[in-house]
Amino acid sequence: MKKYFDGLKFGMLLQLAIGPVCLMVFNTAKNTGFLNAFSLVTAVALVDAFYIILACLGASKLLEKENVKKSAKAVGALILVIFGANIMFGAFDISFIPGLSIQTDAKSIFIQGLILTLSNPLTIAFWGSLLTAKIIEDSMQKIDLTVFSAGLVSATLFFLTGVAALGSVLNSFITEAVSKSLNVIVGVVIAYFGIKMYLKKS
Repeated sequence: MKKYFDGLKFGMLLQLAIGPVCLMVFNTAKNTGFLNAFSLVTAVALVDAFYIILACLGASKLLEKENVKKSAKAVGALILVIFGANIMFGAFDISFIPGLSIQTDAKSIFIQGLILTLSNPLTIAFWGSLLTAKIIEDSMQKIDLTVFSAGLVSATLFFLTGVAALGSVLNSFITEAVSKSLNVIVGVVIAYFGIKMYLKKS
C-alpha cells in the first residue's frame, strides 16, 4: 500500500496546479449540480488512467517527434479555445457551437469531459517522463508501477470530487449575475490555457 499512497500524495501535489479541467468541474457543479459534475470527474479520471497506460506502453516516445508534437498541440489548443468560448458565450445564452452547451445531461457532460481531457495528448509525454523517473529513482517493478499509477488516478478522482462538491454547495449562495460573471471568467481562462499551450515552446 505504500506505493499507492506515494502515488496518491504525488498526484494530489500535481492537482494543486489548477488547470482547465478543474475549472470545468467547478463550473459544471455550480451550473448543474454535483451528480453531473461527478460524471465529468469520472471521465477525467478514466482519461488519466488511459494516458498513463499509453505512457507505460511507450506511446510517449511518439510524441518526441516534433511534427507529431506540433499537431497535438494545435488540436488540443483549438479544443480548449472552443470549449472556453462556448462557456463564455453561454453566459449570455448564446450557443457558440450548437449541441456543446455544458448545461445538459450527465451523459453529454461525460462525453465533453472525455473530449476536454483528451485535448492535451502531450500529457502522455508528461506521464511517460514522470513514470520513467520514478522507475529509475525507486527501482520500481511492474506491480509497484501499477499500484503507484492507481494512486495517481485516485488523486484526480478525490481532488476533483472535492471541487465538484464545493461548486455545488456554493451554487446556493451565488446570484445569477455572479454566476454569469464566473462563467465568463472560466471561459476566458480555459481559452487562455489553450492559447498558452499552443504558444509554449517545447
